[in-house]
Amino acid sequence: FSCEWAAAHFSFHQPRSDLAYGLETGQGGTRAILAAVQAHIITYLLFTRETESTHMERLCHLGQGEQGQALAMALAETLWAAGGGGRAVVCLVTAPVTTVPHGGYRASSFTERTRLFEFSEKTAAQGFISDHINSFRGKGNHGVILFLYSLLFSRTLER
Repeated sequence: FSCEWAAAHFSFHQPRSDLAYGLETGQGGTRAILAAVQAHIITYLLFTRETESTHMERLCHLGQGEQGQALAMALAETLWAAGGGGRAVVCLVTAPVTTVPHGGYRASSFTERTRLFEFSEKTAAQGFISDHINSFRGKGNHGVILFLYSLLFSRTLER
């Protein structure tokens, strides 16, 4: 992955602003993934989340916690759909790997540290993602790459 991909993570605009519902995007290939997740965020905020606010207030007056919840729901929904409605796989970074790569293989120091968590219930996947949302939001966590890996493993390589 390029430096742009490695640095990409899910970052919202300032909480409680007119664009609080919107993900910040950079240039290049990560925008397609961010746009797909953004669509699920808006759907969740407008039609799923229970609130007494008007539609525009639902979008604009989000706090940081509400942003995280909306992102978790959007990621889980997308992974569940990719898994055909029967599974979701979440990929997270774990402790550093101490093995030496085999010939012809170059260690990225990222892929080797990933771990897969498989869920057969949508609510369990949502809860897990919500508990680990900073893995996707934090700078330096490779959040968009983790989500891309999660999509691939949820969909399965055969499909």
